[in-house]
Amino acid sequence: MKFYTGQHKHYCGIDLHARSMYVYVLDRAGVVLVHKNIAAAPEPLLALIGPYREDLVIAVECMFSWYWLADLCAREKIGFVLGHALYMKAIHGAKAKNDRIDAHKIAALLRGGLIPQAYVYPAKMRATRDLMRRRNYLMRKRAELLAHIQNTASQYNLPALGVRVARPNERKGVAAQFSDPSARKSIELDVAMIDHYDKVLPSLEHQIEQTAQGHDPFALSLLRSTPGIGQVLALSILYEIERISRFARVQEFLSYGRLVKPTQESAGKVLGHSGRRIGNAHLKWAYSEAAVCFLRANPRGQAMLKTLSDRHGKPKAMSILAAKLARATYFMLKRKVPFEAERFYRT
Repeated sequence: MKFYTGQHKHYCGIDLHARSMYVYVLDRAGVVLVHKNIAAAPEPLLALIGPYREDLVIAVECMFSWYWLADLCAREKIGFVLGHALYMKAIHGAKAKNDRIDAHKIAALLRGGLIPQAYVYPAKMRATRDLMRRRNYLMRKRAELLAHIQNTASQYNLPALGVRVARPNERKGVAAQFSDPSARKSIELDVAMIDHYDKVLPSLEHQIEQTAQGHDPFALSLLRSTPGIGQVLALSILYEIERISRFARVQEFLSYGRLVKPTQESAGKVLGHSGRRIGNAHLKWAYSEAAVCFLRANPRGQAMLKTLSDRHGKPKAMSILAAKLARATYFMLKRKVPFEAERFYRT
């Protein structure tokens, strides 16, 4: 975890909400210069901090509405620090808690060099990253509908449907196999929604890929040279990483992607593991899917998995394979070289 340690003349802590925000400004000595609850909009904020703009830095806890504030600070040439919500224990563990106290604590942590930093994703690629995440969310909803059709058939003890429901031309008569009118209507709704997703998602994926060609087409092509990483996974990885240079070491990248198991240690003794949910869940999903796809029609990869499974068991072996793929893509993007099969299997 990185802490912001920059020294400034003025420190501003903001407890941000969707429609309001509490602003606290301290000077270098810790003296309170202003504190006030204002509307969450650019004009009131700029007016309030106007007298203290000289060498000012603003910090805010990472929550869903920080985009506009980061973009405002970039336009106004004001330093901006995004605090990692999961690490800001001084705020969440307090005995008394309100907007004024939280804003004061953020400003004090900023002044003391104790703000745990989260990554401020650049505005250029941010909207496309969110669109890619939305696409993945909609695809999961489609998968839930497919699973519901199969589960409903099992509930009524029907024989196997005999078709691949995921294929448009094979699911048209699925609802007719249910004799109960309500059950049939439920399946008809599922099929109608799946049909709609099948119309929307391909055009959405095409738009995202066209946008990605304008951002970093070379990195996208390098990712797609990896077995198991196709169009969707390459786009997900590209937009979750943004640029590989943000990670100084491969260990930092694996930790960010939730692909390693953090260890708690004290006095030379290992006490257990924690922090498995700290990191990027979307990157974890992408590499877990890539590990599964990597094994398809890949005898050499399947042999590697068997060796790992004999030593560690199947679940851990899949995790190791996902981490190996992430390690490979890290060095591919760093060195700007495509996937090298011989090196991958040798290590």
